[in-house]
Amino acid sequence: MSRHKHPSRKQKLAKRTEQTKWAPFWTVPKIYGKGRKVHPGRHTTVKRHWRRQKLKI
Repeated sequence: MSRHKHPSRKQKLAKRTEQTKWAPFWTVPKIYGKGRKVHPGRHTTVKRHWRRQKLKI
């Protein structure tokens, strides 16, 4: 990819970056209860890594 990105492409990449983050930590006790220990990444809808899946932008 080029060094200087088009603004629309940059905006799409920024949106996809937000989708790969974990859910907030407070969602775990809210969903499962106080004693359950679950990784917050389980609650994210889109799990994407820059090496595994490429974007068709």
